[in-house]
Amino acid sequence: MNAGDARAAMLPVVALVGRPNVGKSTLFNALTHSRDALVADLPGVTRDRHYGICRLGGRPFVVVDTGGLSGVEEGLDALTARQVRRAIAEAQVLVFVVDAREGLLPQDRAILDELRRSGKPIVLAVNKTDGLDVHEALGEFARFGIAATLPLSAAHRRGVDELIEALLPWLPEDAGETDALAAEDAEAIRVAIVGRPNAGKSTLINRLLGEERLIVSEVAGTTRDPIRVPLERDGHRFVLIDTAGVRRRARIDEDVEKFSVIKTLQSMAAAQVVVLLVDARENLADQDLTLIGQAVEAGRALVIAVNKWDGLDTYQREQCRLALERRLAFVDWAKVVFISALHGSGLRELMRAIVRAHAAATRVLATADLTRTLEKAYADYQPPLVRGHAPKLRFAHPGGNNPPTIVIHGSRTRHIAPAYRRYLENVFRQRYKLEGTPVRIEFRESENPYAGKKNVLTEGQLRKRQRMIREIKRRKR
Repeated sequence: MNAGDARAAMLPVVALVGRPNVGKSTLFNALTHSRDALVADLPGVTRDRHYGICRLGGRPFVVVDTGGLSGVEEGLDALTARQVRRAIAEAQVLVFVVDAREGLLPQDRAILDELRRSGKPIVLAVNKTDGLDVHEALGEFARFGIAATLPLSAAHRRGVDELIEALLPWLPEDAGETDALAAEDAEAIRVAIVGRPNAGKSTLINRLLGEERLIVSEVAGTTRDPIRVPLERDGHRFVLIDTAGVRRRARIDEDVEKFSVIKTLQSMAAAQVVVLLVDARENLADQDLTLIGQAVEAGRALVIAVNKWDGLDTYQREQCRLALERRLAFVDWAKVVFISALHGSGLRELMRAIVRAHAAATRVLATADLTRTLEKAYADYQPPLVRGHAPKLRFAHPGGNNPPTIVIHGSRTRHIAPAYRRYLENVFRQRYKLEGTPVRIEFRESENPYAGKKNVLTEGQLRKRQRMIREIKRRKR
């Protein structure tokens, strides 16, 4: 299979475009349920671009929060406009955000002309409509002639669901991705190799393949579409997905550079195991932690590969281990492997960690065994009392895999503290040796079969009730 051509369908991209301060970032946060977005910090970019995944509406997509456009391309505005055009080129749908309080401005017209030249579908989001007459606010922008025009209050999350509904018809169905991946190799473990530019991702793939299949770039931010490379090693089949840091032969063109962050998010969505490659000579950056958070949120198995380990002396290695242990405490279940992609050391252990993480993520769990494990965990340590009553946990059953999901039924479960949830996660993780994968616990309230039903008394209960009433009346006399 040709590595350059074997690509599966990826998550679609939706770009938020508009003037400065119309509420694009607020809308971004509402769509992604996060204020910890990935930030692309590439040379020549005058404003950070934020990326995240919207998982609302049952059909995930990548959201890009672009820089504000003034409609006049001079100086810094020209550089910002160049970056926004790249976002427009990447996107399948454009959300044009305007400010209902400021009304229609000449800059809005200039921006809309730019969007229409792209030929992409446009959804008009009229933001900040809270406290205004909605019909009047929409009427001012009706002259744009955009059929999909929606009122919005991103700050209060009003209209967000309706916006997603308007976007869905323009987004490809999930089946396309599933079919493409199945055709590629149904049994292969899909591995996304992610990390900051020049961490050694392409060098790692070249070493695993034993040949110079990918050209390593020394320039950050020159990423093309993710390249999928088939690999068979130690009896296991893999598909390795490489994103940033790659240039193809005879196709080096800085001007058509694509966003590495978008490709990274898409690669993680298409993968089963995420390998985060970090440079042992550098401190673990906030963006590395954000990538880990995105992988965990997506439910992907995770392996941390610390590259260029051979270049450190004994003292530096000890300091690096301590720093990793401290900063990776929130994913202490992830295997950390120390490697040298250039010289090939540690690669066998890395591939074994990937196989174990994939096996744990896809393990099938049995209801009876889960319930027995839950009963023992509950007997050993009960959750704190809620208004004088302890939450009851009755039984557990599997809710899916990749990641392993365990559904627990009981009473007062919505009052269970996060610390007790983590306790149960650790119990199940140790019991089933779920190394390298997040474990999700879902609590369900057991339904009371008598809730809402009238208590109908039997004949004997009615007679007893009448006797008690007569006795109470007699005592009152």
